Amino acid sequence: MTDNLKLYTYWRSSCSWRVRIALNYKDIPFDPIPKTPEYKEKNPNGVVPSLLFPDGKLVIQSSAILELVDELYPQKPLLPKDPFKRATVRSICALIGSDIQPIQNLRVLNYVGETKQEWAAHFIDLGFQALEAMLIKHGGKYCFGDEITLADAYLVPQVYNAKRWGVDMSKYPVITAINDRLVELEPFKKSDPSVQVDAQ
Repeated sequence: MTDNLKLYTYWRSSCSWRVRIALNYKDIPFDPIPKTPEYKEKNPNGVVPSLLFPDGKLVIQSSAILELVDELYPQKPLLPKDPFKRATVRSICALIGSDIQPIQNLRVLNYVGETKQEWAAHFIDLGFQALEAMLIKHGGKYCFGDEITLADAYLVPQVYNAKRWGVDMSKYPVITAINDRLVELEPFKKSDPSVQVDAQ
């Protein structure tokens, strides 16, 4: 056993992926713990991620985990100091994490059934139209200017899912260009689903 943080995760979970990106970006050691049936004892909702601290404190929900990690580990901050700039980054995160991702979450798509491909692509498209406009206004090399922020940790998993569900990414050149830059960075490579311990 180590004194590392323990991240309860699933290899292709967008929400887990965001947290992996942040931890890797900040060079914080963590042990990935793949989700098992017993996991519901720790988180009754049964969803990942959850982050377990060495003192036994458990934090659930990716947005709460990401904010806490940025507060506790201030090296390489993922939020700007200026409150209005922070609000803009959080707005980009919320657009992805609240308006786009939940609608194409596996629990939702399994309920939708045979139309899940069309459903997922439709709602990702709607969200990406708004996201493209936001990134045209606020983006640079990355989602918010030329510094890595929490918004970038949200973007990469969502673009992966957009491609997975057949969204035509040629309609979103700014999203695509930013994503292409991000996936070449080492913290993002280490966080990719294909290299996780439970990858299938």
